[in-house]
Amino acid sequence: MYQAPGGPPPPLHYGMPPLYGPGTQPPPIQRPPAGGMPPPIGPPSHAPTSLPPAPPPVPMSVVPPPVGGPPGGPPSGPSRGGPPGPPGAPGPALPGLPAPAGVPQSPSPPQIDQVLLPRRPGIGLEGRKILLRANHFQMKIPHTDIYHYDITITPEKCPRRVNREVIDYLVGAYSRNAPKIFEGQMPVFDGRKNMYTKKQLPIGQEKLELEVTLPGDGRDRAFQVVLKFAGFVSLALLEQALEGRLPIMPFDAIQALDVIMRHLPSMTYTPVGRSFFSPPTDYFHPLGGGREVWFGFHQSVRPSMWKMMLNIDVSATAFYKAQPITDFLVETLDMQSISEQRRPLTDSQRVKFTKEIKGLKIEVTHCGTMRRKYRVCNVTKRPASAQTFPWQMENGQTVECTVARYFRERHNKILQYPHLPCLQVGQEQRHTYLPLEVCNIVAGQRCIKKLTDMQTSTMIKATARSAPDREKEINNLVKKAQFNSDRFVQEFGLAISTEMVQIEGRVLPVPKIQYGGKTPQNKFQAIPQSGVWDMRGKQFHTGVEIRIWAIACFAAQHQCKEDSLRNFTSQLQKISNDAGMPIMGQPCFCKYAVGADQVEPMFRHLKKTYKGLQLIVVVLPGKTPVYAEVKRVGDTLLGVATQCVQVKNVNRTTAQTLSNLCLKINVKLGGVNNILAPRDRPQVFRQPVIFLGADVTHPPAGDDKKPSIAAVVGSMDAHPSRYCATVRVQQHRQEIIAELSEMVRELLVSFYRTTQFKPARIIMYRDGVSEGQFPQVLHHELRAIRQACLQLEAGYQPGITFIVVQKRHHTRLFCAERKEQIGKSGNIPAGTTVDTGITHPREFDFYLCSHAGIQGTSRPSHYHVLWDDNEFSADELQCLTYQLCHTYVRCTRSVSIPAPAYYAHLVAFRARYHLVEKDHDRGFNGGSETGGGGDGTGHHHGVSSGRSLEEMTSAVKVHKDTLKVMYFA
Repeated sequence: MYQAPGGPPPPLHYGMPPLYGPGTQPPPIQRPPAGGMPPPIGPPSHAPTSLPPAPPPVPMSVVPPPVGGPPGGPPSGPSRGGPPGPPGAPGPALPGLPAPAGVPQSPSPPQIDQVLLPRRPGIGLEGRKILLRANHFQMKIPHTDIYHYDITITPEKCPRRVNREVIDYLVGAYSRNAPKIFEGQMPVFDGRKNMYTKKQLPIGQEKLELEVTLPGDGRDRAFQVVLKFAGFVSLALLEQALEGRLPIMPFDAIQALDVIMRHLPSMTYTPVGRSFFSPPTDYFHPLGGGREVWFGFHQSVRPSMWKMMLNIDVSATAFYKAQPITDFLVETLDMQSISEQRRPLTDSQRVKFTKEIKGLKIEVTHCGTMRRKYRVCNVTKRPASAQTFPWQMENGQTVECTVARYFRERHNKILQYPHLPCLQVGQEQRHTYLPLEVCNIVAGQRCIKKLTDMQTSTMIKATARSAPDREKEINNLVKKAQFNSDRFVQEFGLAISTEMVQIEGRVLPVPKIQYGGKTPQNKFQAIPQSGVWDMRGKQFHTGVEIRIWAIACFAAQHQCKEDSLRNFTSQLQKISNDAGMPIMGQPCFCKYAVGADQVEPMFRHLKKTYKGLQLIVVVLPGKTPVYAEVKRVGDTLLGVATQCVQVKNVNRTTAQTLSNLCLKINVKLGGVNNILAPRDRPQVFRQPVIFLGADVTHPPAGDDKKPSIAAVVGSMDAHPSRYCATVRVQQHRQEIIAELSEMVRELLVSFYRTTQFKPARIIMYRDGVSEGQFPQVLHHELRAIRQACLQLEAGYQPGITFIVVQKRHHTRLFCAERKEQIGKSGNIPAGTTVDTGITHPREFDFYLCSHAGIQGTSRPSHYHVLWDDNEFSADELQCLTYQLCHTYVRCTRSVSIPAPAYYAHLVAFRARYHLVEKDHDRGFNGGSETGGGGDGTGHHHGVSSGRSLEEMTSAVKVHKDTLKVMYFA
């Protein structure tokens, strides 16, 4: 048994004595009889039976056989990923780890190349029924084979758009001319490697090499194309999988259908990811900074129960405006017109402009109709009148020439703005310079850089649609798209319904929220209405008494007068006393300060001078580098709780703002705001259980230096209300959590120290994983959790349930009946869940919209169970997940994902601030994390890429006193 050093605090009891001794396994959850429960779709994963008659032989690359048995026969062992029985049931040893002698082993994690995820244990029945429509449109597919060809285009690494042009030209040329290999055929192509045809091409099994020449700007471009038969794709096999008769979906068939559906739109519109956009015609939504909103549509092919679906949604993203570079400069630098800029750019102006223009494609306007395109690699420090380059003249002599002189002599053009810098384009070593005034931004370039806060706000206002309006827009999109008139869709015999699929959902019962009181009789309970409840007249479940606290005001005295601070203090005390978190007396310290430089010395002075200091309230003058420094010093250096508040909220206090501040302060000091009413909690709470949340945040698109940050949180009590955090920096853009085993081990030890119990079950909510990453995440991270348990004690094998939470998808749900619509936005009710109709044909997944939609259309979260030792029924897991969405401490609302997953995101986001250095301009900053001297000091705050991984690991290491509380709230 792993022991906690020193004397542990009194245990937080689970309402019953421990049911098991050291090293033993928890018994399975006791469930009520399943009367009225429909049979599972196919045999449950923990009780394999024989499959239906075997389908025709399938290439091994398409569908791997069930683990341990031949295709079509009963598996000889439990399905990988499915729960094979109670957590203590015998099973194979964990690969790579020795099995302790005489200890029963739980099932081993899956091999990376063979993953059978748990089967749906049946459908949920809990809650009242609600009729819904989803933006999925049924596809009819023929029972035929499609022919798959591998394509290699040389030169490689051309944009998909160019590759499509090459193949389009190739098909046209070799339909009319010998060898007429595409005669009577209409192939589809994915822009990279895959081509599909309805009938077999007359090329046999051999490679066929063909040449294509495309006309270009001033010169023709030659390409070599190699075709090779790759295999058959069976749509009949896909039908069997949709009916639940195959253990794994044939993804090659789904990919083929997706390519067919995307082929024509990809040639017609501007593709971005899985969406298609076209330039604005009858609307204009500028975002500022040379960016604008483009509207389009998302399209993806998805398997569901018994049928394939086409998921269609409206989509919007930011593009760069096609305009002269001089206009782009004006917008970027917030000028009224280019005539304002009569002098060369200052260094700060040039740096800002370079950051925005670098990497964009421009076209020249000084060569008549020949609009050559280039990519910007830099902006010159010198203006066009002073920037020189080696010019080889007609007589063969090479002279140093300015850009302004070159354009005057070579192009007979006198520059209007010779005092402005030049764009350096193409390869940096080539020294190709272009004056700003002869360049335009090329149309159709998506903005991948992070939007500013103002741009994000403008974007939301421009794109938010109420649910009924969004439903109408999607239906109009589908009518306008006329999928059934698409000649490529017709070629392959597909047909798309024009009506949204209608499904039956359920609105889950809401949990009761319990607050505190001085006696058991006056402990209040709140019942959420439409995902919201009120704390008025109630007190925190466990309020903290604040005796020693300080105020540090980093806003200037003329912005925040002393009277405002006094009023803020008294109002905060009144609200906090009502909430059961009394703030005793005046602050021990209240002073003004300027700039991030003063944070550390001031905080060190406060901690040294005032013994037992509990809290520092920091008043901020807006967006400023002071915030990052406050969190770095408070969280990592000194272990002091800090609460930041904007000066506008000090000058004008509202009960709502002050109440929200109290929610955060109480948990930062170790209090408990509220809990789930014990009588209403699911049965899994009858034994010690730890809830884990995990997330990995990556740097913004276009940044190739910053590390990714992995965060894992774990519940530390039986409510669950209190959480402990662990965080690590890891390799740039790595999604797998590299040090998960060590992180989970730390949380398990903390859980034991806090409660004196070992968790009998581990329930992990993993955020930020796409479907394509399921096998890798399951292979590495499930193994890491098992390893953490075995490292603590031989034979310690708690049941693990591993659930992926997905928010980045395009499924939307709409009320079929108007009376069910909630609020002004007409959204579905909070608690709406769907596990039929649009969910996976075989695997255990469901949609749950746990929050009340205030603006726009609610996005339900998608939950996919990757592993389940604990054998949850659909109702148990859906209700548990919904209840956990009510335990988020920062508001009195149900949130969109379970609290542990939300907290993991907050921890990772906070670690970004811990990585921010001051006084270093090392370029590792991105957009939002750069201070820009908002504190008046002029310091540049950036996350440094010059530091080693060890230094960054040390920077995100949280102080031991801070780790005891929810500092990230």
